[in-house]
Parts: sequence; structure tokens; C-alpha cells
Amino acid sequence: MNLHVETQGSGTPLLLIHGWGMHGGMWGGVVEQLAEHFRVLAVDLPGHGYSRGQKTEDITNDLAGVVCQPNQMASSSIRGQKKKHVELLDGIVDSMSAQFSEPLIVCGWSLGGQIALRWAMRYPQQVNRLALVACTPCFVRRPGWECAMREEALAEFSASLQQGYASTLRRFLALQVRGSERERELLAELHNALSSRSEPDSGALQAGLEILRDCDLRGALPGIMQPALVIAGERDTLTPPQASHYLAAQMPNARSVTIKGAAHAPFLSHPDEFMRHMMSFLHE
Repeated sequence: MNLHVETQGSGTPLLLIHGWGMHGGMWGGVVEQLAEHFRVLAVDLPGHGYSRGQKTEDITNDLAGVVCQPNQMASSSIRGQKKKHVELLDGIVDSMSAQFSEPLIVCGWSLGGQIALRWAMRYPQQVNRLALVACTPCFVRRPGWECAMREEALAEFSASLQQGYASTLRRFLALQVRGSERERELLAELHNALSSRSEPDSGALQAGLEILRDCDLRGALPGIMQPALVIAGERDTLTPPQASHYLAAQMPNARSVTIKGAAHAPFLSHPDEFMRHMMSFLHE
């Protein structure tokens, strides 16, 4: 399977992995700035953007075949089933590892951050450094883990997908910028960027929700040895900054920074501050 990747710049490869329902064109102007120093690779995940049109061997079809049905999202009966979210996440990681055979700096945003973390765990020789943006090791609240989304909220997203992709993504985009400085302007920017490519495959969207709901990487964090930078938005309601701080504290060679006034997309709302932290980290 060949995922769509847009490349800019030259030198050390830096891979950008987008979040749920998005695509590789969402990173805005920071791509051009990063490309002044690195070979930037912006990927469309399976079933997203220009990677939507894969054939039968495409992982998107595999994901669609094992992803839970919409009415299962809120059902506790699936807890006893095999951990499909691990298969889903590892399938994405394995496909990307096969495509990007050289060592990389990997920057993941939101769900892309969990993919980056799992990649660093699964193929440590391939990931030199990690930049994790608006990321959490566990998206859903659990006993003793309150800095996360309610599971019911993800179930609502799953149910609304059956009514229509467009309205669900509009709600999700609004959550990403809620509370951010320049909120209305950022929302329009996200809308325009998202609509520039094909709608995501419904199976890939449901698979992503299952990963978000069930994946809990907290126990594996002490084993991720790569240098890592965790960038949080002070006003992020999807992945609260407390989760990012925990993530950095549990990884042996990580540190966290919080961008004041930013929500879930700090690279769009505060690109200058985002770039300052990124360049300081990447040039260490």
C-alpha cells in the first residue's frame, strides 16, 4: 500500500501525522517553515485525503472489516472481545513503517500522536525523535484518569457519523478551536483546509474512533526512550494540557511546553511560538 505523501525541503526527514478525520494538508504554514531546515513529509493516513482511494489490499479496507459497528461504540459487551484497537493501530503503524524505511523524526498531532508513540514502541530503530502535539496517552476517562474525554462523547460522534460525515466533522472542528485565541478565524481556516481534499472513508473514521476510545498507552511510556517534545495548548478541551504533562513526565527523555491561548491546533493558532519550540528541540 502506498499512502499519499507530500514532500517539501531537503535534508533530515520529518514526518507529519495528522489527527482524526483530517489529512496531511491541515498543517498550514508551518510546513513551509519546517521545510527550510528539513525534508518535510506530510502523510494522508489510510482512508483520508488522497490516501482514500486504495484497493483491496489497502489497510483501510482491512480496518473497515474489523471495526465495530456504530451501535457497539457504547456497548460494554465488546470489552471481552479481542483488542481490535491494537490491531487497528498496529496495522496503521506497520503500513507506515513499510513505506518509510529510513530513520525519521516523527511529529504526530492528536490521534497522530498516538500513532507516533506506538511507532516508537514498535520500531524504535526507525524513530529518532518524537514531537507530540495536543497528544494524550489515553483519550477517554478511566478510573484515576480524569484529564480526558467522556466515553459517551465518542459514542455520540460514532452515532452522528451515520447521519452524515459533514455535520460530525463540523462539530469536531469546532471543538478543536473552542476557547482558542482567534477562534472564529481558526475555524474558517480548518474548514477550508479540510474541504480541500476528499472526504475520509467512513470505515477509517470508525476505526479511528475505536482507537481513540480503547487505546491506553500509559503503561508503555517509560519504555519509549527517544527524545520527545510534547506541545500542549493551554485551552485544549479535547486533550487537556494535564494529559500532555503526564505524557512527558512518564517518558524518560521527554519534556513538555504549553502554548498560552492555544487550543487543539497550536501550530495554526500560534505558529511562531510553535516553530520556536520545535526548532529548539529539533536542533538539540
